[in-house]
Amino acid sequence: MGKHSEHRHLLGRSHAPGSRGGTASDGADGSRGVAVRGIGVTYGEVRALRGVSLTALPGQFVAVTGHSGAGKTSLINAIAGIVPLAAGEVDLGQGAAVKRDPRAVAIIPQGNGLASVLTAYENVLAPLRARGHDPTDAAERANAALAAVGLGESGTHLIEELSGGQQQRAAVARGLAIGATVLLADEPTSELDHDNRERVLDLMRAQADAGAVVIMATHDPEAAARADAVVELDDGEVVSS
Repeated sequence: MGKHSEHRHLLGRSHAPGSRGGTASDGADGSRGVAVRGIGVTYGEVRALRGVSLTALPGQFVAVTGHSGAGKTSLINAIAGIVPLAAGEVDLGQGAAVKRDPRAVAIIPQGNGLASVLTAYENVLAPLRARGHDPTDAAERANAALAAVGLGESGTHLIEELSGGQQQRAAVARGLAIGATVLLADEPTSELDHDNRERVLDLMRAQADAGAVVIMATHDPEAAARADAVVELDDGEVVSS
């Protein structure tokens, strides 16, 4: 069994792979991906995004690059539905007018977003239980995800007892364990050494190969080079894709 196949088994992916590198909103099997059409995001008087568009198919790994403040986090949060749109629309495959199913999206946020009073295992387990997984399945998925990111021996440690890199890997495990059709990752490798960065990028690649749409914001050109497509932002606008 190859590395990517093993990761798909561990994390319980069930979506059929779509074609990679396409530009339409439908995958090869008819499943639909993510379509961002002319969106704008503002914070008071600040225009964080202006007329941003992109498409990503099931099975595609897309990197969003740009300098600090270019709008990468705003784009991730807009696709996730965390921030309101001032213009445009986001379609997660059912039409932009359809109320999005929050279970369709998993996010690995910048700064990890973990609960410090919980263990790494509890942080991964909680969203699985909240999404309706039965206790046995949730436990298996949580343990498998932690093992996949190299934290199989650290799951019982409180988040505050872990290093910054370990915390980031726990956040990655939480996002991967959910097995959503859309995985959004905001600087998921910023705190990691080379080996763990490669481990995490391999896992996100495997998630895409299993049929998910994976969109990663990163300032790291080597991480971006692992993606199928790169969208560069500057001052809230797409400058190349």
